[in-house]
Parts: sequence; structure tokens; C-alpha cells
Amino acid sequence: MSDNVIEFQQVNMAFGKKEILNEVSFTVEKGETLAVIGPSGSGKSTILRLLIGLLEPSGGKILINGQDVSLFDEDHWNSLRQKMGMVFQYSALFDFLTVGENVAFGLRQHTELNEAEIQKIVAERLEQVGLPGTQSAYPAELSGGMKKRVSLARATALQPEIVLYDEPTAGLDPIMSENINDLIVKTRETMGVTSILVTHDMHSVFKVADRIALLYDTRIAAIGTVAEMRNNPHPVLQQFINGQNMLHDIEGGRAKNERNQ
Repeated sequence: MSDNVIEFQQVNMAFGKKEILNEVSFTVEKGETLAVIGPSGSGKSTILRLLIGLLEPSGGKILINGQDVSLFDEDHWNSLRQKMGMVFQYSALFDFLTVGENVAFGLRQHTELNEAEIQKIVAERLEQVGLPGTQSAYPAELSGGMKKRVSLARATALQPEIVLYDEPTAGLDPIMSENINDLIVKTRETMGVTSILVTHDMHSVFKVADRIALLYDTRIAAIGTVAEMRNNPHPVLQQFINGQNMLHDIEGGRAKNERNQ
């Protein structure tokens, strides 16, 4: 029996004539964290939207726990989403709800737990992300890093099997970014979750990922363990790893080619 929790099989995605993904294939094993990197607009977040059913692929198959999600109706999707947590780039907290109400939201929507049981889980999750006793605060009172931690507490409230991270360290200072990275690692270790991390933050990638996939020019251009990818000579990958200005280099190369023609 396969240990793959997530599997993309030659997935295509297009918006009108604009091709976003072209025969993208990869797997994520149980308990593994896969980091997906690539230039802005390359389709990284599209992969996450496909995984939670907000988009349907133009072609190919997506399997989650061996099930072809293209066959799912909305009831099946709702059942699956209860096993998935999502940490959004901008936290996506409900501003009109308190921190405690945000974390409890999924528990109230999808379980029959009584209020005491819900409050116990909320307190535990906030304790785990280093925000004990903040249940009555509102998102407007929180820093960006605190909002990200509340988002992670909400994402894990239902004990998900899969957690998806969309730029979890974007806009944070280095110290808070490191705190978020530590929480991602802790979540994997304590809950055994399978994760996909979409990010431009290579320090975060090297800290939390088991494997890395480079999405470039609509395809998976390279994939492997952290050690394998460090040694992979693919020029775009090396630009990411070494922090070079990829757009400047690409445009400079184009200009040079045009001068030589």
C-alpha cells in the first residue's frame, strides 16, 4: 500500500488561454513536508487551491489518501476539508471574532463538542503556539506574527492530517519568522501531519522541509531532498538558493542575446 497522502498525476491548470500548470506530477508521503518554491506567479498557490477544492484541474488527477478528488461532490469535499488545515499568507482571521472564536470556528462548524470541550482545545492550541490567555483579544490588537500563530492554532484545531502553508513567514521579521518555522516543525513532530509549504523564504525551506519542488515555467523543473537540491545545478534553483536577482539575470540575459543577434 502506498504511503503517499497527496499525489499529483500530470495535472494541468489553465485560466482561459493562460497555462498555469503543465503536466505537474509529485507526491507527498505521510508525515512529510514538501516545500514548493518558484517565481511569483508561477502557480504555487494554485496548487494549494486545487488541493482544497477551490479550483478544478483542467486535466490530470489529484489523489488524496488514494482517492481521486475529481469524483468528489461537495459533501465529500466538506468531509475531506475537516482533515485539512490551511495557514494563509495574510492569516485570514475573522476581524469581527475574538482570537478564541477564530480558533473555535471549525470546531463549532464541524463537531458536536460541548462548549467546555471546545474551550479546552482552544486553550491548548493557543498554548502550543505561544499565545496563552489571548482568547478575548481581537485580531486588530495583534501583531503580524501573532496573527500567523493564531492562524496556525485555528488550522490545527481539528487535528488535521494535512496542513497547507501559504507564505507563512511573509512580512515577518527574522526572529518571528524563526518562531513560525519552529512551530511548523513542532506541528509535524507532535501531530504527524503531512504538509505542503509554499514560500519564497529559503531559510524557512531549509529549516522545515524534507523535500523541495521547484515550479518554473508551468512545470516541476526539479524535485528532491534538501541535500539533493542544494547540489542540483538548475540555474533558477541555484538563484533561489543563493539569493540572486533572478529577474535581473533573466532580463540581462535576454538583452545580451538580443545584442548578439
